[in-house]
Amino acid sequence: MEQDIRSHLTGLLRQALASIAPSHAQAEILLDRPKIASHGDFATNLALQLAKQLRRNPRELAQQLVSEIPRSPYLAKAEVAGAGFVNLFVATAAKSAVVGQVHAQGAAYGRSTLGGGQRIQVEFVSANPTGPLHVGHGRGAAYGASLANVLDFAGFHVTREYYINDAGRQMDILAVSTWLRYLSLHNVQLTFPPNCYQGDYVRAMASQIDSAHGPRFVRLPASEMEARLPGLPPGERQDPDATAQRETHLDALIALAKELLGDDYAYVHNHALTEQLGDCREDLGEFGVHFDVWFSEKSLFDTALVQRAVAQLERNGHLYEQDGAKWFRSTAFGDEKDRVVQRENGVFTYFASDIAYHLNKYERGFDKVIDIWGADHHGYIPRVKGAVQALGLDVSRLDVALVQFAVLYRDGVKASMSTRKGDFVTLRELRQEVGNDAARFFYALRKSDQHLDFDLDLAKSRTNENPVYYVQMAHARVASVLSNWGGEPAELAGADLGLLSGERELSLCAALAAFPEAVEAAAKDYAPHHIAFYLKDLAAELHSYYNAERILVDEPAVKLARLALVAAVRQVLASGLALLGVSAPEQM
Repeated sequence: MEQDIRSHLTGLLRQALASIAPSHAQAEILLDRPKIASHGDFATNLALQLAKQLRRNPRELAQQLVSEIPRSPYLAKAEVAGAGFVNLFVATAAKSAVVGQVHAQGAAYGRSTLGGGQRIQVEFVSANPTGPLHVGHGRGAAYGASLANVLDFAGFHVTREYYINDAGRQMDILAVSTWLRYLSLHNVQLTFPPNCYQGDYVRAMASQIDSAHGPRFVRLPASEMEARLPGLPPGERQDPDATAQRETHLDALIALAKELLGDDYAYVHNHALTEQLGDCREDLGEFGVHFDVWFSEKSLFDTALVQRAVAQLERNGHLYEQDGAKWFRSTAFGDEKDRVVQRENGVFTYFASDIAYHLNKYERGFDKVIDIWGADHHGYIPRVKGAVQALGLDVSRLDVALVQFAVLYRDGVKASMSTRKGDFVTLRELRQEVGNDAARFFYALRKSDQHLDFDLDLAKSRTNENPVYYVQMAHARVASVLSNWGGEPAELAGADLGLLSGERELSLCAALAAFPEAVEAAAKDYAPHHIAFYLKDLAAELHSYYNAERILVDEPAVKLARLALVAAVRQVLASGLALLGVSAPEQM
């Protein structure tokens, strides 16, 4: 109804404009919602916008527009305000009609044809499967899942995808970390490097391997292996030379493990990958986040797509060789420096596989590709977009959305809940602390690229200050009213909506009518926080109405109309919460 009324009013204004300025009849007409109710339901600055071109006084032009607006059952009145704004007041019957529309469409109310069925891929989380997901991954998961839901609701054909970094050095480090912990169970005590993975989950995987295979993966005494490795710097030095020395030692350790284990290395590697990826799937699934595609980085090498992508860049003249390595000339596309895609030893870089992955996305035929990255990857955008352009692909089809980290607070103090070394809080710990609903809603309360302070005490509270409790309570309140009524929902379709004429009732109707607009705004801006804000406003309208008016009044017709109104609110609250992955409880 919101879009119907908006379109209708725009048409009326265009007819008026054609009457007084035919040459400008196709000018853009913008309708905004005034913040003050007395200023109408919609307002336009059309007269101010055209005054200079038409060499007219904007207020006089606005008055002419008002006088030429055709009569309409949807428009109660139009009036000039300020320096030349036109305020439009929607007729009462047109406002209350939205209630019937919600009942007729049910869960489909608010769906949009904005996307036109375009195929859109949303790739999010994509954390290295090298350990538990943390609260930063959780925010990316909540944002990506909610955005995908919104885009689907807005008429796009959405594919949700997780990119598994199952090739490369990080997985090798996890495999070696697990092997070292396994060796210690057999009294082969090598120095455990500080740049290996430290968590208890690594010890757990080592114990699993030991339980299944005993000493099968023990090869040499610790002293013989230590003798084949470069030394580590003493103490906890953090200077560049010490860091480089640790990395050299770790690379040598990985190479030694591959040499000694031979074909068995693949087992250790795959066990670690399978365990961590399985934990990730389970964690996300419990969080209500699901993917259509889990895409393997390794498959890019198995299908030679990395080699093909690099060769294509070379053919297009965007690579050069230096010191035996192949470099992508990314400075030509706004990057701060050129980037290596293939090292002098022939090994492709992570950037090379990322280029191939984006080539694969385009070859799958998506109309739009959305990458959701942590904000610390901001500098990565120019080189990836540059590579897409260098491949001869339409870079406008690629969008990158950034997600800032979330900081947890308890009693006003930064919280630390993790017992794992590394001092990070896992997503699972957060969910156990506050619950899925609070986590999903609180993550959605800020624009994704804004810093988020997550108040744990507020998220657990059962007060009106807790936004998720406040919204869910509105839904539960309506459910309670309908339960007390005890009638059949089908009766509500026959309600006389013309009886909804009170200020609070019409305000609720206006809020219901704004839902499709909120969905489209969230889809256009990649901003599911618009839905969270909308739900808070709708809940506030419902609570205000509930506290001020009796719903189950004695007059049957009035009672039925008010029940129809609040039942429509319940439907829209449930739909909005579902977009954010939050439940809509019948009782609290």
